Amino acid sequence: MGSADGPKADEPDGGSQKTRETAVSERRFRFLVAGYAVSSYGTFLNMVALNLFVYETTGRALAMGLFMAVRLASGFVAGLVVGGLLARFSAKSIMLWANVGQGAVMLLLILAPESLVTGALMAVSVVIGACGTLFMVALRSSIPEMVGEDRRAWANSLSITGRSLAMVAGFASAGVVVSLVGYTAAFLLDMATFVVCAVTVALLPIAGGKGAGTDAGKPEKAGKSGPRWRPVAFLALAAAPGLGLMVALRGVDAFGSSSHNAALPIYSTSLDASNPAVFVSAFWCVWALGNIGAQQVIQRYAQRTGRSVGALGFGYGTVVMSAAFIAAFAGFPLAVTAVIALIAGAADGLTEVAYTSHLQTLPATLRGHAFGLSATFENLGFGVGMILVAAALDRFSPLAVVGWSHGAAIVVAVVFLLRVAALRRAEPAGPMGRAGRAGQAGDTGRAGRGKEEAVEGRPDRGDRDGAEVSRG
Repeated sequence: MGSADGPKADEPDGGSQKTRETAVSERRFRFLVAGYAVSSYGTFLNMVALNLFVYETTGRALAMGLFMAVRLASGFVAGLVVGGLLARFSAKSIMLWANVGQGAVMLLLILAPESLVTGALMAVSVVIGACGTLFMVALRSSIPEMVGEDRRAWANSLSITGRSLAMVAGFASAGVVVSLVGYTAAFLLDMATFVVCAVTVALLPIAGGKGAGTDAGKPEKAGKSGPRWRPVAFLALAAAPGLGLMVALRGVDAFGSSSHNAALPIYSTSLDASNPAVFVSAFWCVWALGNIGAQQVIQRYAQRTGRSVGALGFGYGTVVMSAAFIAAFAGFPLAVTAVIALIAGAADGLTEVAYTSHLQTLPATLRGHAFGLSATFENLGFGVGMILVAAALDRFSPLAVVGWSHGAAIVVAVVFLLRVAALRRAEPAGPMGRAGRAGQAGDTGRAGRGKEEAVEGRPDRGDRDGAEVSRG
């Protein structure tokens, strides 16, 4: 699909050439998403298989918590450094070696003698956590270069659809794979998924990264003393009005997500103590259907209008999603709960696309840093949430814990919506209104990024999977 500008009168072949280039870039991106979906399946498969293996190996539930904590901490640190890596290396190389690293560490676990299994498990948690964040940030920050500015929403929606399908398949098949073929075969399958993604990345031309941070502000150097440290990630948050609050809301949202992830098994056990996995599996399957359905709607909307979801969609989506998760624990009949799960999935899909699309409107010099800092906030919110929620669930009901956790997200979302409304009211009327703010939100050296951003005022939003955390 061509740009909104279309071919010029004196360039009769310009439109058809651009259409061909767009078709080629979209076809390549579909192959990349296919490889990403395969590796995501491995990620969600090992979330279940590795936790079961840790518990069986150590016999202690505390070890599972430590394993998850190390994994989240690794993702936290990776989020802080990935922006600098993208300024020095290509996005393709980061995505390639992130998959190679994950495949290699799974092979290490398979070959480790029994005396070294515990150490190998810690290595797996570090590498999987860090490399998952590195790959995700490199992918999302490079999408505008891969498919073009006007196809961001479509590309984000497609990648989220692939990950959602992989999540359902990974969670649903993990127990079956482990019980039928054992841990070693499950780990081999997991390793193979990362190899498939690495080969896909190696075969495709992927733009992005490699020095993107060096010209953002040439003041990176301080005379003869050499490079001077600058908080580039925080400069990225200051680049657009309300962006810092949006990233903060993302972190609070991750905190809320920790509550329903921890509370679902407990709530499911209260419904059916003999088979608690049934409700959990059914809930996530219905959630994924809602998420995938929302992606189809978003893709068609973006294709038809050339626009992406705005900041108001992000804020309202967060409110609806959080309210739906609270309602899911209120004891409604199963049919009603299924509808609630569907709504939660659809709202989560909407907010993820909108959030990702918003960060992608930043200039390439800041984009990787912003995505890295966002991943750090998400890992921090989810990790702190898991600790607090686990303690709270010993004393309070799942409804109460999920209520105050997601209630906090609703409060911050309302503040964010008020902020967006205030920015829009303060916007000057006339042709330099939103178009002018669009330029400011991205790069002071650029007047704007195109028709779509001028219309939207660049307040799009859209992952949670910043760090491959199952958000639900």
